[in-house]
Amino acid sequence: MSGPVLVIELAEAVPRAAIQRLRDLLVCSSVRFEQKRVGEYDLNIHAESLGISDTGGVDERRPVLVSVMGPGIGDESIFEAEHAADVDQEPFIGFRPTHAVDIVAFCNRPVDHVVTALLTAAVMDVVGGVVNAELREDQMPIVAGLPGLISTMADPWPAAYGSAEFLRAWAHQPGFRLLK
Repeated sequence: MSGPVLVIELAEAVPRAAIQRLRDLLVCSSVRFEQKRVGEYDLNIHAESLGISDTGGVDERRPVLVSVMGPGIGDESIFEAEHAADVDQEPFIGFRPTHAVDIVAFCNRPVDHVVTALLTAAVMDVVGGVVNAELREDQMPIVAGLPGLISTMADPWPAAYGSAEFLRAWAHQPGFRLLK
């Protein structure tokens, strides 16, 4: 079963030095690490490395894919397909994304939602960008006052755009859960 997904929107390509720092972060945080290509990593993240002690009784090694994508790095067609259906994000985040980083969990337990959010925040600490998080309609009031929130949109679907600080604050809310 596929789990939650978060997208980090980027205004430019990730420099090679930042990709190396990202790789180093993921190697140190993982109990299993496989590089599929430069910028794409299949791993089992160690939940404790993100400060997560309550895994709900499941194995704390959570399977995740981290993929830097866009022109010159890889998965250009996936980047284009994901962004073709999107609304114009520039009014919400101040730029038109040219690249992105997808963080995809392969399980859907509550711990996987927290791992996805906190791992995305850690990745943002390295590569920058703005997280694009789709929301349920009832989550709009929950995220509205959180630090690091840049903007929200309600139409055509609810979404929040924010910083790493936003993700960390949201992940600590009672009952936290990502939409997808």
